[in-house]
Amino acid sequence: MSEQEPNLDVDVEIRDARTAVLSVAGELDMETAGRLEVHLRHQLGEGRRHLVLDLSALGFMDSSGLNVLIRAVQKARRTGGDLYLAAPTPAVRRILEITGVTTTIPPHDGVAEALVAAGDGS
Repeated sequence: MSEQEPNLDVDVEIRDARTAVLSVAGELDMETAGRLEVHLRHQLGEGRRHLVLDLSALGFMDSSGLNVLIRAVQKARRTGGDLYLAAPTPAVRRILEITGVTTTIPPHDGVAEALVAAGDGS
C-alpha cells in the first residue's frame, strides 16, 4: 500500500497483527502531515499497536510533523502499544533533539533495532 502526496511518500509494511512499519520519505510539513496522521490512525484502528516509523528518507520535518508524532505516540500508548522512530536523517534527528521529542520517543539506529524494541525480532 503506497500513497503519494506532494513531497510525501508513505509505504506501509504489515509485519503481523500488532506491528506495522511505515516508511516516510520526503517532507513532513503542514501540507503533508495529515496524510501521515491518516496512515497512523488507520493502523491503530486495525489493531496494530506497535508502529515503527522508518525516517531514513525523510529530509524535512516541521512542527506539524512533530505534532503528528506526539499524538500518535499518545494514542498508541493508551492502547498498550508504542511508536518507534527508526533511522532519522541528521536534519530530522536535530529537530527531534532540540524539541525534546527524543526523551519521549527515543530514536533507533535502524528498522531492525526498532522492531526488536517493539518485540518483533524477526
